[in-house]
Order: sequence, then structure tokens, then C-alpha cells
Amino acid sequence: MTRTSKESTVEVRQLVAAPPARVYDLISDVTRMGEWSPETAACRWVGGATGPATGARFRGSNRRGPLLWTTSCTVTAADPGRRFAFSVSWAGVPIADWAYDLSADGAGCLVVESWADRRPGAMRLASAPVMGIADRAAHNRRGMMTTLAALQQAAETV
Repeated sequence: MTRTSKESTVEVRQLVAAPPARVYDLISDVTRMGEWSPETAACRWVGGATGPATGARFRGSNRRGPLLWTTSCTVTAADPGRRFAFSVSWAGVPIADWAYDLSADGAGCLVVESWADRRPGAMRLASAPVMGIADRAAHNRRGMMTTLAALQQAAETV
């Protein structure tokens, strides 16, 4: 389900012909996020974290055309085979919450990727002139569809 661009949340669903545990292992290995996401170039664990655990932190390096920026992320849920979620901030300001929810579906699983916009009003207004993105929800929906298609490909060929 995708909500309208006026809203601050988006969900995208994808059936994957792989068990939830395999999909979770791919999603929660944030060092591989750049393989599926069209906006994330790379992620690395920081602060002594070496893998997914609630409270673990990682840094995301992102790109959109010539723009490059880094975000700080904190894992908010790490439930193997079921849910991986994290909050994102930039310069200490909350930006978004991301989640991947998994449920068994026949021989595979359903993956639901969700995004919730947490940017303060001024940041939302600055999005179009600074980032060149007038409709962040629609932009993220397209990126999420790309991400889940790439994740599906990786999970089904492992």
C-alpha cells in the first residue's frame, strides 16, 4: 500500500521466494545496503557495533546525483526473520524511521518496507530547493520499489 504524497509515511510490499531468515540476514547487514538502495551508497557500523542489535548504531553515506551526505542511524528493532528497523538523523535532527517487516508467505515471505518522515517543517520546506525533491514521499516510494526488487533478486539467487 502506498499513501498519498501529502502524508508522511509510505509502505511498499514485495513477495520474495526466499525464507524470512535469509531476507532478514540481507536486510540487517547494513554494510550491503548500497547494493539494493538507489540512494544509499554505503553503511558502516559505528560505536563498537558489529551487527544488528537494538541500540546499535551505523553511519549511512548517501548520494543523489552530485549531492553527498552522511546520516547517523540507530537500530530500533532487530528481530531475526521478522523485523529490522532504524531511526535516521542528520546533524542531530531526526529525519526518518525505516522498517522492514517480514512474514512467511508460502515458500517465501512478504517484505514490507516502510518509511516515516520525521523532518521538522523547515527541513521539509527546504527539500525541493536543496535536494531537488519536491515530493519526498513519491521519491522514496520509487526508491523503495527499486530497493525491494534488488533485495528480491539477491535473496532468490543466494
